[in-house]
Amino acid sequence: MAEDNNKNPGHPKGIRTFLSNEERNVLVVTRGHPFERDAFFGMVDSLGFAWTHIEHPAAQDFLISGSAEKYDSILFYDMPGINFETTPPKPSFYKPSEEFKKGFIKLLEKGIGCVFLHHSIASWPLWEEYGNIVGGRFLYQPGEVRGEEYSDSGYRHDVNYLASPINDHPITKGIKAFEIKDELYLCHVFEDDLTPFLQSNFEFTKDNFFSAAQALEGKMYSNEGWSHMDTSNVIGWTKKYENSHIVYLQCGDGPSAYENKNIRKLIQQSVKWTFDQKC
Repeated sequence: MAEDNNKNPGHPKGIRTFLSNEERNVLVVTRGHPFERDAFFGMVDSLGFAWTHIEHPAAQDFLISGSAEKYDSILFYDMPGINFETTPPKPSFYKPSEEFKKGFIKLLEKGIGCVFLHHSIASWPLWEEYGNIVGGRFLYQPGEVRGEEYSDSGYRHDVNYLASPINDHPITKGIKAFEIKDELYLCHVFEDDLTPFLQSNFEFTKDNFFSAAQALEGKMYSNEGWSHMDTSNVIGWTKKYENSHIVYLQCGDGPSAYENKNIRKLIQQSVKWTFDQKC
């Protein structure tokens, strides 16, 4: 692990900074969903960028305070807006403040790049516009997406699949189709508003996934009585929101994904791509 400046009195509470010879700085935002910290941050450290880590809820004030503007890109591995401590039978959702919503949009208007990983697609379920920022929406409970009611989304752990680059994109430069074992989601992908760069050969149909809502009720691997439309096999995309360039990569559930050299390269090149678009 790179040098830890957590004791620096100039850093706000809850922020840890790690140095690198790379001049670019990345803000890493976590909390809201469990993950194996050492393995994840080992992966982040391997990317070669200087980076700072902050957790929710402190991250919300930090993102809109003006402090985030000094970073070249923000890497989100978080899931705010959901309280799982109330389960079973279901989690409770809470809204971001109006101040945060306005401040976050203002940050995107300034053009800072954002890379969203894996479960971050489920963040802020009661803030509809957040799905438009990311480019898709995972639902832990039945809910509304773009004005229509839908069932909860699906998940499946430890899927062995082939991930393949789509078209010719800087993020997939030097990467050929590769095998990976990781979690996949059956969720909404707003294909009309994004540019895909990675796809899975797995079939995204309800029979291949389990109900997220039933899992929270204690039935971890059930899709009994559950219905969901077939969805896109695109698992990596870019888009633009306001003046910010956005990347979403569905890969990254646990250590086997963190250690995959192709996933590391995809994340590294995703972050770099947001740098380059800003320049």
